[in-house]
Amino acid sequence: MPVKSYLARPHNGRFSELLHELSLIEGCDVIPSTNQEVAVLVTDTQTELEDNKLLSQINSIGSLKMLSMVSGFEVDS
Repeated sequence: MPVKSYLARPHNGRFSELLHELSLIEGCDVIPSTNQEVAVLVTDTQTELEDNKLLSQINSIGSLKMLSMVSGFEVDS
């Protein structure tokens, strides 16, 4: 199963909106920074197809300015 981590940055002034939108997505854990408008996003999916769909869903969020993958690996079941 693909497990990936990202840094997510919002458009100016839309951090709360970004956190809310990300928290609604199944398969995502969101860890907000306490001193900057950036969040760590950890995704966990069962298949590469699910992972691609999840990434498309994340990238469609209007408050998201930048998404940068930090780490990605596949876990054998």
